[in-house]
Amino acid sequence: MSMRSIYRGLRMNHSRFLCSHLHSHATSFGFKEVREEDKSQMVGNVFTSVASSYDVMNDLMSGGLHRLWKERLVSKLSPFPGMKHLDVAGGTGDVAFRILDSIHDVAHRAVGDIHDDNLLEETQIFVCDLNPNMLRVGRKRAQERGLGGNKSLIWVEGDAEKLTFGDGSMDGYTIAFGIRNVTHIEKALAEAYRVLKPGGRFLCLELSHVELPIFKELYDYYSFSVIPKVGELVAGDRESYQYLVESIRRFPRQEKFATMIAEAGFQKVEYENLVGGVVAIHSGLKF
Repeated sequence: MSMRSIYRGLRMNHSRFLCSHLHSHATSFGFKEVREEDKSQMVGNVFTSVASSYDVMNDLMSGGLHRLWKERLVSKLSPFPGMKHLDVAGGTGDVAFRILDSIHDVAHRAVGDIHDDNLLEETQIFVCDLNPNMLRVGRKRAQERGLGGNKSLIWVEGDAEKLTFGDGSMDGYTIAFGIRNVTHIEKALAEAYRVLKPGGRFLCLELSHVELPIFKELYDYYSFSVIPKVGELVAGDRESYQYLVESIRRFPRQEKFATMIAEAGFQKVEYENLVGGVVAIHSGLKF
């Protein structure tokens, strides 16, 4: 065989190798680079592992502050009787329960208003999560709250990047501590925009980036040295909580994420830092 034939064969094999890798794009899973088609399953494995201890760990990691952060999120939503709302990555129901409570508070303030009573019956809060184990925890919590038969709460297994809801079907959209786990943030934002009605509000609560240098050093120490150890002790899973803290660092900074929301079509985009940027609430309106 001639040297030219050998070179040609090597070049063809190299081209096939490059093509196979070009068609399998890489994305981040914490600090690791993984194939896009693998990330969803890897994230699913994380939440399958932590589902039963998810709410307990949230209390431990945040010192209970996550409850106040979610209350702030719901206050920005301004829920109302009769609304159709979508809470994505909300499997355990923590945000959905708060929205339902807020709607009932509004209705009770309008005591005797038959119109509001009828609207209350029409309220629909869809809790959408990719992980069936998280939804199972949410349904169990609903039953414990006496909401097991509540027709306003609708539990849906679904993907934030490929929602099954119709165009312009929702008055509001929330996602809390979930958007950094999707493979393509821009696709999730596009889907949020698609399903919202004109005038609908998008709200995202997410762990974010601390700017103050001294606080940042303390926060980094706590994140990387304490949280994985607590995860190991309480949930028996150090790796999942190592992924958690790494995924926060890979998530876009507040300004960049605000730009991404605006690029998805939302207007009046703004964000509010809480606890110095440990978490941020981003919001936008669809006109």
